[in-house]
Amino acid sequence: MKEELITKAYEIAKERYAAVGVDVDKAMDTLQNISLSLHCWQADDVAGFESNGSLTGGIQATGNYPGKARNIDEVRQDVLKAASYLPGTHRLNLHEIYGDFQGKFVDRDQVDASYFESWIQWAAENNMKLDFNSTSFSHPKSGNLSLANPDKAIRDFWVEHTIRCRAIAEEMGKRQNDPCIMNVWVHDGSKDITVNRMQYRELLKDSLDRIFATEYKNMKDCIESKVFGIGLESYTVGSNDFYIGYGVNRQKMITLDMGHFHPTESVADKLSSLLLYVPEIMLHVSRPVRWDSDHVTIMNDETLDLCQEIVRCNALDRVHIGLDFFDASINRIGAYVIGARATQKSMLRALLEPIAKLREYEANNQLFERLALLEEAKVLPWNAVWDMFCLKNNVPVGEEYIADIEKYEADVTSKRC
Repeated sequence: MKEELITKAYEIAKERYAAVGVDVDKAMDTLQNISLSLHCWQADDVAGFESNGSLTGGIQATGNYPGKARNIDEVRQDVLKAASYLPGTHRLNLHEIYGDFQGKFVDRDQVDASYFESWIQWAAENNMKLDFNSTSFSHPKSGNLSLANPDKAIRDFWVEHTIRCRAIAEEMGKRQNDPCIMNVWVHDGSKDITVNRMQYRELLKDSLDRIFATEYKNMKDCIESKVFGIGLESYTVGSNDFYIGYGVNRQKMITLDMGHFHPTESVADKLSSLLLYVPEIMLHVSRPVRWDSDHVTIMNDETLDLCQEIVRCNALDRVHIGLDFFDASINRIGAYVIGARATQKSMLRALLEPIAKLREYEANNQLFERLALLEEAKVLPWNAVWDMFCLKNNVPVGEEYIADIEKYEADVTSKRC
């Protein structure tokens, strides 16, 4: 009976959208081919498998909800469980500290692809391609500065680490026959006033040039800015201005994290400008709340605006969508699912926008009509299309996943201690 109701609602929605010039089947087909890059660190609060130390370097996971993943098997188990509730096929984004080190300490300037061999095999077995990140935080040599450190020995250590991470990403991309996107983000900054802004940025620029000296065919580089890190509030070496300049000059992909800008800035507005000057963009979708940049993504105005702008720019082939939140205060698998499905819902709504008619109104200077249709589009029956999309992908419709995640908690994660 429920399937019949979903089908009936979908057929009505299809007719309603057709009346404003939207092909619903085409929108669903497009969404089917959009893969999110799921972040492994939601499963264990960015702990990784290198050591048992706490986070340092301007990041922080808040909360102590029971049941976090404690090892590589549990991270993989939880990631697959979360992915089972998501329509479509998705990717997994790994940080370097999630290598399969088998209990052996491997310093970050010594890591190589062999420590990710089991990840490559696991990803292939589970039809999940990999993305990658270097890890500059939570290390004895992190301090406040890594790639911008005036101490040449420390700077060289982090340059070597990042060079090795690019080689790992290349191997991942080669093996999966699809480019592995590798993100470079460093926490470098100062808690209080600095009088050496230029010096640190010159050092960061030089470090990046050394890191990117080798060209690869099976991986893509992206570079990520931030407003500030916890404990590094007064100055960030890798600011948005720095990385935009570097990215345009070196033709590198820019990473835009929704939580790495001033609360009044529109990340969506940045897309059309950057796409004129850089080849591609990587998105880290999160939800900033006051000082914390990494709350679970929801379908709010900011997420909707971002997805609409991707579609309006006709940039689905140039914008990559990753998730980057970590909430340790609620069920972690639930957080995965809420954030990922919210992003997919926002993208579906963007694909269902009657853009042809809206642009016709704008071209004819029919501004009342444009605003009116934008408003009416908000209440078109997109949710009926979403339910059908989930049904076709054999994943839970609506709130059905809640009880199943509760059961997984009772049977699996609650027994972790």
